[in-house]
Amino acid sequence: MSHAAPSTPASYGLLAEFDSAQALLKAAEQVKAAGYTKTDAFSPFPIHGLAEALGFREHVIPKLVLGAGITGALAGYGLEYWTQVIAFPMNIGGRPTFAWVSFIPPAFETTILFAAFTAAISMIVLNGLPQPYHPVFNVPRFDRASQDGFFLAIEATDPKFDGERTRDFLRQLAAREVVTVDE
Repeated sequence: MSHAAPSTPASYGLLAEFDSAQALLKAAEQVKAAGYTKTDAFSPFPIHGLAEALGFREHVIPKLVLGAGITGALAGYGLEYWTQVIAFPMNIGGRPTFAWVSFIPPAFETTILFAAFTAAISMIVLNGLPQPYHPVFNVPRFDRASQDGFFLAIEATDPKFDGERTRDFLRQLAAREVVTVDE
């Protein structure tokens, strides 16, 4: 009978804690300049310029919402045209069956409906929600991220990630503490 060696938990990456928002922003800029691409920052409040420092790009969501809005407008207008002009035309008081001005409010409403649903659904799907668990929750001091802690994570899947070199690099950035994050 053989005994399997105890497995060590897989590493998610490294998490560095900083003293202030300015220190976190400066560290994020230096991490990006060093070539790290799979990074994330955690802060109790929004920090102006942090998204740019981390290299976040504009996402596809605005394009999806625009496409859905245009589709909603065409679908609403087309449905009204089909019902009022093609399928069930009615002569009421000699008015024309195609009164385009009266089609505008319902078409506007379907535009908003399609765009709003697309925005909500694409935000949920593309952000990977719901995510009730994240590996950084394993770090004991991470509960400070919602109060007064400023954290910067570099994932182990980053092409430039090397455990000891990355740890030394984060320490050079004046991190208060650098810890390994287990999966």
